[in-house]
Amino acid sequence: MKSLSRLLAIVKKEVRQLRRDRLTFGMVVGLPIIQILLFGYAINTDVRNLRTAIANEADTHLSREFIADLGQTQVVDIVASVSRPAELEALLREGAISIGVHIPPDFDRRTVDASRAAVHLLVDGSDPTILGVANQLRSMPLGFDTMRAAANDVGNIEVRAYYNPERRTPVNIVPGLMGVILTMTMMLFTAVAIVRERERGNLELLINTPVSSAELMIGKVIPYIVIGLLQLALILVVGRLLFDVPVRGSIVDLYLAAALFIAANLSLGLFISTAVSTQFQAMQMTVFILLPSILLSGFMFPFDGMPRFAQYLGEILPNTHFIRLTRGIMLREAPLGELLPDVIYLAGFTVVAMTAAAMRFTKRLD
Repeated sequence: MKSLSRLLAIVKKEVRQLRRDRLTFGMVVGLPIIQILLFGYAINTDVRNLRTAIANEADTHLSREFIADLGQTQVVDIVASVSRPAELEALLREGAISIGVHIPPDFDRRTVDASRAAVHLLVDGSDPTILGVANQLRSMPLGFDTMRAAANDVGNIEVRAYYNPERRTPVNIVPGLMGVILTMTMMLFTAVAIVRERERGNLELLINTPVSSAELMIGKVIPYIVIGLLQLALILVVGRLLFDVPVRGSIVDLYLAAALFIAANLSLGLFISTAVSTQFQAMQMTVFILLPSILLSGFMFPFDGMPRFAQYLGEILPNTHFIRLTRGIMLREAPLGELLPDVIYLAGFTVVAMTAAAMRFTKRLD
């Protein structure tokens, strides 16, 4: 009985401690709910609304009807209309679209000639899922008799896969995995930085030095930026040697993008470090952010296929923008100048998160 009494005393103590630790209690409740919501609503393998641009050189009644029927499939979301196929290729390289539809000037004649492709689908093959969806369009009935007969012949709608015609999964996975690895390591390193100083008693010594809050934050970040760039080099070497993953664009652009992304994650980690009390809580918060960074960033599932609210959440995450940058530079050979919106977001995120971390750190000292 005494043993049972002691056991119950320990159980009561743990329950009270959990009740006082609001962050841990929130994780116990929040993580299962978030996972259910993410997998139930945000993750959609039935891809829809892929951003698509049209180059309709025929501009006939039949070609316009084809475009209307294509839009009604809900597989594509027509966001732009251009005049030449070269413009479609430029939009693909920038990552502005996933599919380009080229309708040749003699489209009407081609629809009755099974030996010639009536439509060319230019597809961002860096994501095999998108390429698979585009291939489904080749045999999709499109609502009017002439085009239906043509579409049922797979030779009449031609799919051109750009950037990964062999449909090799590592070519898509490795550039995205770089962001996941750097998110996990960089955020975790700095999330425990201030907490560790406090637990070891070093924070009081730092307070008594002339170092300002901003200087302390930046000084914490700089060594880890170097570590992150070394991790990037390791991933690139392994990806090249073992999986033959190319770096078609500028390696300098890739490292500049990576430096911004690493700084963004380190700043977020420092902000977490100023918001928690223990290293365990810091690790909990890191896991809490890491899960959406994997599921909502376009790493595992096409970003365009997610519901709108999931896309809004994904746009907040630095990993979403870094994956666009890595796939753009490594696979599509896009220069950094064509990917400026993502660059600007990462720079702005870093400034905001670092400022917030410095302000919270000063507040906690007061």
